[in-house]
Amino acid sequence: MSDERDATGADAERRHRRGLKFRQRDDHAVELFREALAKLDDPARVARILLELGRFYNPYIDAPIVDPLARRAVLEALERGDPDTARRLVEARLTAYTGPGGAAS
Repeated sequence: MSDERDATGADAERRHRRGLKFRQRDDHAVELFREALAKLDDPARVARILLELGRFYNPYIDAPIVDPLARRAVLEALERGDPDTARRLVEARLTAYTGPGGAAS
């Protein structure tokens, strides 16, 4: 009898999942991160993007998506001519926001 219930439950789950649309959600913050990564050669634009991202809240870490210290570290790296460090810092904030593998294109 329990096997019959398990099969029925599994069938219902499959029907339910079939009805759902599994697609990546549109997320303005992720788009801003992608733009910042693409514009590392334009520090002024990156500064504006990071400032805007600082206005968004990340409930997973109970803090802004990009806090002032992280923003400063990225901009200082760009001022030193070190876009690789800036990229790593931005990617770290993106991962903190989306989780590992959450920002796949």
